[in-house]
Amino acid sequence: MTVPVSVREPPSTRGGSGGWTRPRIVFLTLSGVVVTALLVCVREVLLPFILAIIIAYVLAPAVARVERWRVPRAAAILSVYFITLGSIYLLIAAIAPRIYLETAKFMRDAPSLAEDFSAKYGPQLEQWVDGVRSRSRPKSTAEDPAAVSIVNKPDGSVEFRVGSGVEVVQQGPGHWRVGPGVHPAEKFKVSDLTARGMNEAVGYAQRNGLELLALGRTVVATVARSIFLLFMTLMVAGYIMGTRENIIGFFRSLVPARSRISYDRLLWRIDRGLSGVVRGQLLICCVNGVLSAFGYAMFGLKYWPILAIVSAVMSIIPIFGSILSSVPVVMIGLTQNFWTALWVLLWIVGIHQVEANLLNPKIIGVAAKIHPVLVVLALIVGEHFFGLWGALLGVPVLSLLQSIFNHFRFETMPDAPPDSLLPPPGAARIS
Repeated sequence: MTVPVSVREPPSTRGGSGGWTRPRIVFLTLSGVVVTALLVCVREVLLPFILAIIIAYVLAPAVARVERWRVPRAAAILSVYFITLGSIYLLIAAIAPRIYLETAKFMRDAPSLAEDFSAKYGPQLEQWVDGVRSRSRPKSTAEDPAAVSIVNKPDGSVEFRVGSGVEVVQQGPGHWRVGPGVHPAEKFKVSDLTARGMNEAVGYAQRNGLELLALGRTVVATVARSIFLLFMTLMVAGYIMGTRENIIGFFRSLVPARSRISYDRLLWRIDRGLSGVVRGQLLICCVNGVLSAFGYAMFGLKYWPILAIVSAVMSIIPIFGSILSSVPVVMIGLTQNFWTALWVLLWIVGIHQVEANLLNPKIIGVAAKIHPVLVVLALIVGEHFFGLWGALLGVPVLSLLQSIFNHFRFETMPDAPPDSLLPPPGAARIS
């Protein structure tokens, strides 16, 4: 959504200086407190409205482009919805059969994949674990840990000490057997761990069939509710796009007349930052998914359609998403052979290099650049307080805060350097 600004502001029609008077400041402060308290009270139902704002922001340029063809706004919104949702439906319809076959094949091959992985790389892992355990054990002493000793205490009593390798079993009244333990410490084995995991998973499914059916009903109910919320979200997003001038004009009217040019510059900065973080990141996710699918198929990686979709979806979360999506890809490659895993890993690294050095500067641009340390901080804080949605929305919120900070730094500090976010001088007023 392009946010042009005015170069010349007409004088106030209501008289007075039109500045930040005390009544205006008190009114806006109280209104902000009330609105914030209301949002905190209803925070559990705000997610559809937040998603509606994001959808409206992403699709607003397309709606504006259709309107330039002299199409009414309502028809333009419906057309954009039809094209967007239709494209998503056609894409899903085209890849769904392949995804279903790959998923069924993966579920069928999962036990054998786990066994192959443990057979290939289990001995190395077991050797490493044994080495760590041997280094962590205390050094041997003169006293045998498996010995039995009787110590006379100063008070005349006798203390009976048993080492860790000795077992004491009562065989009758007053009759005890002392001897070496019959259950020596088990050695760590990856194959045993894999077998136990698969057996316990199958046994759990067999023992809790009714609970799994209840879980299935819950999933169906959740899907039905999600479809309802999706339509509600699209409806709210349509209202936002249809009345975007009124919404922007309302907030603009809260600012004094002589401060509206600065307010327009603030909107410009926010739009430039969010445009890169939201629209740019979505476009990069699509490019990432296409490049991942091409590379995975080229190197013969099993289940590459599923893994490509995982890579594309996970890349929505900066930094951590790309790292997490690489783990299953490399593990599947290791079940085939070492070189497949290596080439796939190098391909992933190459994609991220292209993304960092080519796509980010061109698509997201300099205006939306955020320091990686701040990105990591936003992800950790968002996930800690709001879970997955906090991680997804953490970076856009950070971009919003950074735009506000840069705006007031430029407005209040005469020696602040320009940050390429100043709007063009000939732009028109916000419509």
